[in-house]
Amino acid sequence: MTMFLVTPPALEPVTVADARAFLRISTESEDDILRRLVKTARELVEAETGLALIDQTWRLRVDRWPRSGRLALFKYPAKAVTAVVAYQPDGSAISMEPEEFMLQHGRRPQRVYMAQYPEAQSFCGLEVDFIAGFGETGVEVPDAIKQAILTLTAHLYENRAGLDSKQAELPPMVGQMVDSWRRISL
Repeated sequence: MTMFLVTPPALEPVTVADARAFLRISTESEDDILRRLVKTARELVEAETGLALIDQTWRLRVDRWPRSGRLALFKYPAKAVTAVVAYQPDGSAISMEPEEFMLQHGRRPQRVYMAQYPEAQSFCGLEVDFIAGFGETGVEVPDAIKQAILTLTAHLYENRAGLDSKQAELPPMVGQMVDSWRRISL
């Protein structure tokens, strides 16, 4: 199973102006650095939690049709499945119709349930494209997550010159802010 980003988020959940205000920077001279640091902080928070904060498109690839008829999506919250494509042994693709799969909301990980398909066990691969994110802007992103991004941005900004082991550690407060959003599995 492989999952990769197809379409990245169009914007960040916190703005450069938000980061500038949080860091008490009065000029726009460091906006390019702040833009990169906000993006890095968002990516770190998303990696730590399994969340997609702003709407983005992901592709899940699996080697075979799931015996159970379901696939887990490990990016949350998934909003919609946009395409399901199965591959036959000769490499030809079969695009599934929307009525042949269903996205289950309300649990984490969310699951895609597949309809029974006669030749399913002979398929050599399956791709599922889906949109995940809290929304198109940062308004829908939980405040604790936005605060974690700002705190992490400040940490990265203040420790950008060099790295010793103490500087490389993430601030404990960031972990506390994202703890309730981490996916825990048994």
